[in-house]
Parts: sequence; C-alpha cells; structure tokens
Amino acid sequence: MSNTFSPDFSPKKPREIDRDLTLPSGSSVTVIGAGAFGGWSALYLLRAGYKVTLIDAWGPGNSMASSGGESRLIRCIYGGNPFYTAMAKRALDIWQEEQPKFNRQVFFKTGCLWFANDSCADILQSAKRILEDLGMSYDALSLDDCVEKFPEINVDDLSEVINEHQAGYLLARESCVEVRDLFVREGGTFIRAHAKMIKDGIREISSLELSNGAQVQSDLFLFACGPWLKALFPEVLQAKLTISRQEVYYFGIPAGAESMTRLPSWIDHCPPDHYYGVPGGIRRGFKIAFDRRGPEVDPNTQERVPTTQEIESARAYIANRFPMMDGAPLLEARVCQYSNTADANFIFDCHPLLQNVLMLGGGSGHGFKHGPALGEVVKDVMTGSRQVPYDLIFS
Repeated sequence: MSNTFSPDFSPKKPREIDRDLTLPSGSSVTVIGAGAFGGWSALYLLRAGYKVTLIDAWGPGNSMASSGGESRLIRCIYGGNPFYTAMAKRALDIWQEEQPKFNRQVFFKTGCLWFANDSCADILQSAKRILEDLGMSYDALSLDDCVEKFPEINVDDLSEVINEHQAGYLLARESCVEVRDLFVREGGTFIRAHAKMIKDGIREISSLELSNGAQVQSDLFLFACGPWLKALFPEVLQAKLTISRQEVYYFGIPAGAESMTRLPSWIDHCPPDHYYGVPGGIRRGFKIAFDRRGPEVDPNTQERVPTTQEIESARAYIANRFPMMDGAPLLEARVCQYSNTADANFIFDCHPLLQNVLMLGGGSGHGFKHGPALGEVVKDVMTGSRQVPYDLIFS
C-alpha cells in the first residue's frame, strides 16, 4: 500500500559546514551520475573552469534512473516555503535560457492548475503571497470561472483553482541527454561505465575503478547518484534516505475529448489523493501519477511492473476529476522511484569522513525541475561565491 506523505519543506536549523568546500579553478572534479542533479552540476563546474569528468553506469535518461521518464512538471508553488519557490523560479529561468543551445525543445509552457479544497486553503494563500513577491503571475479562479474556462474539469469537491502561468512540463529523458551533449560540446568528458571507489586509508578516495578497466583520479568526487546514493554511503545515509516505488500511467484520450490535450498541466493538492499529470502534450496519452510515497524498494532489483490496484485507483480518480476520461483505456505504465528525505529537503553536503567527497541527492519526487538551479549552487559553493544554503544541509 502507498503511504500518505505531505511534505512541509520545513526550514532547517542552521548548522555550519565544518569544512571548506572551495576548490581552485583548474582542479579536477569527477561527477558520478548524469541525471537531473549530476548533469547540470557537471556543466556548471565545467563552465567555472574545472576539469570535469561525468560518469554514469547506464547513460543519461536511462530507464533505471529516476530521471528516465517521459516528462516532469515544472512549477514554482511550494506553499509557504520561499526557499524552494525562489529556487524553482531560478531553475525555470535557466531552463528557458539554455533551451536555444539544445537540439530540441524540452520545456513546454502550458501553465499548471492547482486543485484545492478547504483543507489546503492556507497553504495556497501563503504560496500566492510568495509568488507575488517574486513577480510571478497566476490566476486564482473561482469555481464558476474554472468551469467556464476548463469545462473538462469536475470542480464539485474543490474550493479554488489556481493557474500558475509560467509553469509547464519538461521532457525528462531527452533533457538529460541534451545536458550531457552540451557538456561534451563545451569540453567535458563523459564516460559510460560502472564505478567502484578505491579509498586512500579512511580519509579520501584516491580514484575510481571503472567497469571498462580504466581508473579515474580526481581532486574531488561529487556523487549525484539518485536512489543509488544510499547504497554507496550506507554509514551516512541509511537513516536519511528512503527509496520508494512510484507508478505512472498514460491513458488514451477518447474520441471527441481532444480538448483534454489542451489543458494545462495540473496538480491535485487535495488529500488524500495527491495526483498530478500532463494532459497529452507528450503524445503518450493522458499522464497521471501518484505523489504518495509507495513501498520501499531497491532500484537494482525492483520489477517495474504496475499493480492492478493502483491502476484502478488512478482510473477512478480521472473518471471523477475529468469525466470525459471515464472508461479511457490504459496505454502505457511506468514504474520508477523517489529518493526521499524525511522533510523532502534536498541533500548537498560533504561526506563526514571522506574529505574529497560531496553528496548531492534526496530529490524526494520534486527534484528534477531544480536541476539547473542546484548545479548553479554546487558551482557557487565550490568557487566560494556563496555558502551552502541551510535547506540543503542534512545533519
């Protein structure tokens, strides 16, 4: 059974990093993991003058990875948390700035509808104030306005609908490949191989031994391995990360319901469902996914086969919220994983024992869109232009 999970993104108690994380320009950095966090970090570190090698066992956007799906939402509403709202806005700006350098469009500005009832009214009120402070536009739609503008949506159990204008969705696997390709074009080195750490005593990693027989030495190693981070550093992360199974479905849009494809992306913030989706712009059908945390899994061994119970729950939900989808056939399903921290904050910190190791992870189901902003944070911290934000430090 899935677990109900309502992250509050609580601000963390300030703690000083007890190690200087700055590194002189020209130093060598190896990034392990070419997903949303690792790929962008490698690109930004390369642009800052470091000699960067990016390694991934199966390649960017592969089907094993948390970044390997078709699409991810990008939105900036984070309740009353200004840190993640601002970071999501920065990430959105970067996605649009970098778009012309890619070989294909990866960001699609559709807007994002937030479905709310009285149980989450206070959260969205705080969110609207933060959006206004950041100069971001939105519509707070009455139910009558929503029905007039989006007649495809059943609003009977809602109190309000918010349309976040600048939001939309990203192509996930394609954007991971595009970031890797841009990194290589700008002079970075990418290696597809499994990596094994070779320790120098107990204080440092001396090199990585690769499955292709090569060894990689580096001044610093940044591990951004998603759900594999916990297994690499169990002595540090065993109690910090939970890897959960997550299912995603694509339903066929019935004849006569073509207007469904033109809806904005959407998030249902009403407990206990916590569904979200992309209505059809990725040519895979109507995407719907749970944001509730599923059972804990091992990403190396979990069978990626959807469960009948979860499919039927999703089918019942869309029949209620989007009546035109009642009876829609299931076209495809995917199973992936979240790497969850207890409070849904990300992790960027130094290893407590290994002096030349940094860890970046804990995407908690909302990390993908933040990739470019996190990469910028990593670069800024290592060049000494900013401190590690407290919200990204775990203790």
